[in-house]
Amino acid sequence: MTDSVISPAVAHTDAAFDTPTLVAALRTATDLVRELLTAHSEDSTVVHGTVRQLVELRNVTDHQLAAHTHALGQLGVDKRYGRSMIEELAAVGLAPSETHRLVRIGRAIGSLGTVDGYAADGAFSAAHVDAIVRGLAHIEQRSAISVDADDRRAYASALASQAFSGANPADIIDYARTLGNVRADSTGGLPPSEDRTINSLTATKVDGRLRVKADLDTVGGEKLLTAIDRLSAPAPQPDGSRDLRGPEQRYADALEIILDLATGSAGAESSPNSDGDTVVSTLFTGLASPTQLGLTIPAATPELSSLPFMGAVSQATARRLACDADVTVMITDGEEVPLAVSRTKRLFTRPQRRALTKRDRCCITCGAPASWCRAHHIVHWADGGDTDLDNAGP
Repeated sequence: MTDSVISPAVAHTDAAFDTPTLVAALRTATDLVRELLTAHSEDSTVVHGTVRQLVELRNVTDHQLAAHTHALGQLGVDKRYGRSMIEELAAVGLAPSETHRLVRIGRAIGSLGTVDGYAADGAFSAAHVDAIVRGLAHIEQRSAISVDADDRRAYASALASQAFSGANPADIIDYARTLGNVRADSTGGLPPSEDRTINSLTATKVDGRLRVKADLDTVGGEKLLTAIDRLSAPAPQPDGSRDLRGPEQRYADALEIILDLATGSAGAESSPNSDGDTVVSTLFTGLASPTQLGLTIPAATPELSSLPFMGAVSQATARRLACDADVTVMITDGEEVPLAVSRTKRLFTRPQRRALTKRDRCCITCGAPASWCRAHHIVHWADGGDTDLDNAGP
């Protein structure tokens, strides 16, 4: 166990950083490892033993790298030379992803309880320590109150026990999410499905393309799925033949349209379904332009409120979404079939289209999702058909 990750001989004086003995010892160790010949041995015991020692050496080295990376930041070395820490360490051969991990670990050293000692002794890989550090950050995000030092050390020990049991870094993060859920419940925090503080989106360039990964709360997910669903309906080819794009390509194309609309490079009138036929029931006003979401709140059982794509939501979220809503009262029978909402106008009204969506769910002819369809008369208006639910289909 160690209280400091940098030995007193290194940490106490500036002169220690220039000590030829320390540098020479590290060079000697490097030369020894470089000249290992055991990989050519036919004795599996020798090879296996060497692998174990090399792993321990790497773990210890990574821990010291994290400590010294943090020390460089504390000493202002990056600012002194006008370079970021990523640029500073890239000069000695470290990739940006490695630098980010070392910086995270270095900042956490001293607050990890027993994990500090285990890492210094080489018991954990840098990937495992980083998973513990990120797991602790997740637990702290989920908590409605601050996590004190004792609780933090206890959580660190719980995550360390997962590492000792053979869990990989991803498993440790999953366990941290479980602990975060428990912490949120016990401190009055939000359920994970509605906690915006743990939302994330990453974009990685791979072979000239962009790979996007997102983790969104219920409302954010509903907005995304609503927008993509609205813009991803199959479109016939110019010659009238069917759309050759598969669902995944249509979703990607829909996302590109959303980006065009968000940046003002395409007008709303150029997008599919811009004629107002999309069925919506709730207007959620955020920081940007309002996104229309369909929220159902049963009058008798408001705890069963739900969104079309993401499903059930808590009453708190339902109340928040309903603050600025366009309300449609819909009376249904025991089979959840909406009763007629008669109108004298030729075009179906928004409430009628909502009722159609709830009743039929899809096109009554081809089975396409209702959000892709327009409401139409079964008996045409020109032939005396009423604009009524009994004479309507999506």
